[in-house]
Amino acid sequence: MTQPGFRSVVAKGVAVVALPAMLAACGSSESTSNVLTAGQAPCPRITILADGADLTQYVAGAPRDLTTMVLDARIAGFDAVCDYASRDRRALDVRVTPRFQVERGPAARGGSLDLPWFAAVSDAGDTDVIERQAFTARAAMASNQTRINTNGQAARLRLPIGDGVSAGNYVVRISFQLTPDQLAQNRSRGPR
Repeated sequence: MTQPGFRSVVAKGVAVVALPAMLAACGSSESTSNVLTAGQAPCPRITILADGADLTQYVAGAPRDLTTMVLDARIAGFDAVCDYASRDRRALDVRVTPRFQVERGPAARGGSLDLPWFAAVSDAGDTDVIERQAFTARAAMASNQTRINTNGQAARLRLPIGDGVSAGNYVVRISFQLTPDQLAQNRSRGPR
């Protein structure tokens, strides 16, 4: 149960930082809001992996060109809410909701497009991935739409804190779930 005054909201700010080798040596973007007032729950550092921020899908087995593109999407940002999980402040509940920009390609069939993504929590030194949750967002488009903005479902994470462990001991990263070919394509074309 959320206590009034125990809530912190971090949203919409993004800056570039380096990504650890542990998560495929990608770059990342992170929220820059750390301003807290007394009683607010702090959020861990939350980032968007730069190499995983774009997803372009083509018809399987076809050459990669505009005519075979099914979708082109990017993680445009995220909203995050952090609350203490209890009065004793021994756990932190973190909800991260990605925001997507999606374009339907000429080869898309049907009214919805699936966007596989994940949220991963690591320790501050990036030596261990503590938790990873995978999701599939669905971008529903009318037949006359080619572009939409949509949100994914919230990733809900509970992080233990106290006894010298704080929100700063964790890093939360969000990314599209990419195939090796999609990751190579993102790296070769660079950030957009």
